[in-house]
Amino acid sequence: MANWGKAETRRLKRAARTLAVLAPAAWFAPVATGALLACGAIDVGRHRHRTAELFEKYFAGNGVFTWLLSPLNLLADLLADRNPGRLALSDLPPAHRAEVEACLRAFVAHGEAIKRHIAAAAGESRRSMLTFRWYGTPQPTGLRIPEFEGDFRFIKTIAVSAFNRRVSTSRHFGPLRLTYRVLYNLEPVDSREVRIEVDGVTHYWKDDPLFIFDDTFFHQSLNGVDTVRHCLFMDIVRPSRAPAVFDLAVRATGRIAGAFKRVFYRNWSFIR
Repeated sequence: MANWGKAETRRLKRAARTLAVLAPAAWFAPVATGALLACGAIDVGRHRHRTAELFEKYFAGNGVFTWLLSPLNLLADLLADRNPGRLALSDLPPAHRAEVEACLRAFVAHGEAIKRHIAAAAGESRRSMLTFRWYGTPQPTGLRIPEFEGDFRFIKTIAVSAFNRRVSTSRHFGPLRLTYRVLYNLEPVDSREVRIEVDGVTHYWKDDPLFIFDDTFFHQSLNGVDTVRHCLFMDIVRPSRAPAVFDLAVRATGRIAGAFKRVFYRNWSFIR
């Protein structure tokens, strides 16, 4: 007990909360509870880098909502093309690529204006998000980028994330596998302290400013230098055998997008 600390206490409390919900659920709805546990086990089992922290956070920490959404995510996997976890731009179909490339060009062209706007609006916020489109819905903003206002078929979220100096996230999970996350670092710093880690694999921004991945994998973003890191932040619909189903699901998600902000982005400052 001499080494027992706050971290251990938090873990115990999280586990107790999960058990407090699971026990009565298993009693009153054993089939549904068993199915949810099975879906969660399959979902988290996709990870190649399996650690105690992974399972603890998935079932009793910040991944609980991803676990609750696991039946939907596994259904998406059945309908979509194979999910490699991390993708190159060339892995996307031509129509998807064209939309991504158009947004990348606009981001670079308007980069200085975007940086100035975020600096004025965000102040000393640790992590800020300037949103232009969120799950298909245009967002009001004080900075107009005409290219981001296009009628995109596949890109559903367009935003810019800004990490202040020496700011990192905790390891966490995204909510849904209806889309892939597309990130593009505006001005990569020549440092291995600016990186993103996904399922035990590290991507260094200095090596490639573009990174596309399945954000329901356990991941962490780190900015360990004394400059602000700006990334274009997009969600693009996964290529699938049922595009109409995915479009409908993303539109439905857009109706509860505000709830996603509160749950999955509660540590961010959303600016206009």
